[in-house]
Amino acid sequence: MSASNGAAPRTLWPARRGLVTLLDYAARSHWHATALLLLGSLIAFLPGFFQIPPIDRDEPRFAQATKQMIETGDYVDIRFQDKVRYKKPIGIYWMQAAAVRTLEALGVRNAHTAIAAYRVPSLIGAIGAVLATYWCALAFVGRRGAILAALMMASSLLLSVEARLATTDAMLLLTVVAAMGALARAYLAPRQAGAASLRPILPAIFWTALAAGILIKGPLIVLFVGLTAVSISIFDHSARWLAALRPLAGLAWLLLLALPWFVAIYLRAGNAFLADAVTKDVVAKILSAEETHSGPPGLYFVLFFAAFYPGSILAGLAAPSVWATRREPATRFLLAWLGPSWILFELIPTKLPHYVLPLYPAIAILIAAALESKTLSQRPWLKLGAIGWWLVPLVVGIAALAAAFTSQDDVVPLAWPFLAAAIAGGVLAWRSYAADNAEAALLRGTAASILFVIGICGFVVPALKPPSLALAAVLRQAGCAHPLAAAAGYEEPSLVFLTGSETYDNLAFKAADFLQRGGCRFAFIDARLLPYFTARAQAIGLRYERQPAVEGFNFSRGNLITVDVFRAIGDPSQ
Repeated sequence: MSASNGAAPRTLWPARRGLVTLLDYAARSHWHATALLLLGSLIAFLPGFFQIPPIDRDEPRFAQATKQMIETGDYVDIRFQDKVRYKKPIGIYWMQAAAVRTLEALGVRNAHTAIAAYRVPSLIGAIGAVLATYWCALAFVGRRGAILAALMMASSLLLSVEARLATTDAMLLLTVVAAMGALARAYLAPRQAGAASLRPILPAIFWTALAAGILIKGPLIVLFVGLTAVSISIFDHSARWLAALRPLAGLAWLLLLALPWFVAIYLRAGNAFLADAVTKDVVAKILSAEETHSGPPGLYFVLFFAAFYPGSILAGLAAPSVWATRREPATRFLLAWLGPSWILFELIPTKLPHYVLPLYPAIAILIAAALESKTLSQRPWLKLGAIGWWLVPLVVGIAALAAAFTSQDDVVPLAWPFLAAAIAGGVLAWRSYAADNAEAALLRGTAASILFVIGICGFVVPALKPPSLALAAVLRQAGCAHPLAAAAGYEEPSLVFLTGSETYDNLAFKAADFLQRGGCRFAFIDARLLPYFTARAQAIGLRYERQPAVEGFNFSRGNLITVDVFRAIGDPSQ
C-alpha cells in the first residue's frame, strides 16, 4: 500500500460514463477533487438541515447552554438553566456562539433561537472531516483512492446524522482526522523511498488539532491518537519517529491553546468540572452503561453495516487484502488507528454509535487501498454481502417510513421517490459489483446513500415534530409579555430551548401549585400524569382553563406523546 502519482487507473468497463467520468475529472487535480468533495458534502448534509426540529436530548442541551452564554455574556461557565453542565469542555459552545453571533451580524433575525444556527459548527466539522480524510488518505493511496475514501465518509449514514446535530461529534471527527493525517506522515515519511522530510507545518497541524479536540471533547482525541502511536511504537520497538512532531514545542503550544479555559473554570468552580467530566462522564461510562445506552461486545460491529453504508459493503471484501499487507507500514498504521480503539469501545458497557465515528476514516482508506490495488476478495461467501447495496436502504427506509406514519405532514409522500431511487441505485451498485466493477459499484452506492439521506432527512424527519414546537407556539400566542410554563412528564431539553430558560420541569402536583401563583402561567402535563395534576388542582382549589392538547413525536423515546395544556385563570392578559 503506497501513495501513487494520482493518475487515474484504467477502469474495468471500456466506456467511461456517468459517475466514473466524474471521478476521472476530479482525479485530474487537487482543486478538482476538493470541488467535487465540497459539492458532494453539501448535497449530502444540507437537506433537512434547517427544517429538522431540535432532536432530544443531547442537541438541545448543547444549544440551550450556548444560548444561555449568549444571553448572560458568560463564556466561561457552562449551564443548562441553573444546573452546571460540565460533562464536556467549552470548545463546541464557543463555536456555536461564534456561529450565532456571526449570523446575527449578517442580519439573520432571531438566530439565537433557531436550532440550525447552532448546527453550523457540526456542518463545518463534517465537511472539514471529508476534506481532511482526502488529505489524510493521500499519505496512503493515490489521488483517486483518496477521493473514494473521502466520498465514503461524505455518504456514510452516521456522519450524515452528525452533520445535522448541534453536538460535538462532527467537529471532533475533523480534529482526529487532521491529527492522524499529520501523525501518519511523521510515521511514513522515513519509511517511503525518496520521501521528503516532514514539512514544518505538520507538527503545527498535529498539536493544534490535538488542542482543539481536547477543548471539544476532553481526552477522547488523546485516546485515539495515543493508542495509535503507542501500538505502532510497541510493534516497531521504537518511538523515535515521534520526534519529528517536535513534542516539546508542540506540548507547549497545546497548553497555550487549551490550558487557559481549564484554569478559568477551575478558578470559577474548583474541582467541580473535573469531577463531572472525569468521574461522572468518562469513568462512569467505562464502568457501567450510562444514559440507558448499553450493549454487548460486538454491537458496534453489527451497527457498522448501516452506519458506514455504503462503504461498509466493501469492508468485508477488502479484509483479506488488508490482512495480506498487514506488515506494510501504511497498513500497520491504519490498523493501529482502527484496532485498539475499536476493541476498547466494544468492551466498554456504554454503547453509542458515534463513539467509533473517528475510526471510520481508517476503514475508508483501507478499502480505498484495496480498490486501488484491485485486490478485493472474490470469495463467494464474502461477495454475498454485496446484497447490502440495496438491502440497507430498503430495511432502514421501511423503518423510517413506519415512524413517519405517525405524522400527517404532507411532505412525507415526497420522500418516496428518493427512497425508491436509493433502492434502485443500490440494485445498480449490486449489479456493477457482480460485473467485477467495484469502483463503479461504490460510486453508485454513494449516490444511493445520498438519495436515501435526502428522502429521510429532507422529508421524513422534519415531519416528526416534537410537542415542544406546538408548546412553544402556545406561549408565543399567549397575548402576554412574559409567559411562564411548567412541564410534568414531558420535560425534554428541546422544550427549554424553544420556550426559554425559565421553563420549569416539575412533578404534576407541583405544576398545579405553579399555576396557583397566578399571572400568565401555563402547565404542560403528559397525559399519563393527568390524574395527579387534577387531584392536586382540586385539593388546592385551583381555577384553570384547559386548552387544546398537543400531540407530537418524542425523539428520545421514539413514540407519540400527548401533552395537555392548562392556563391559570385570573391572568390579567385574559
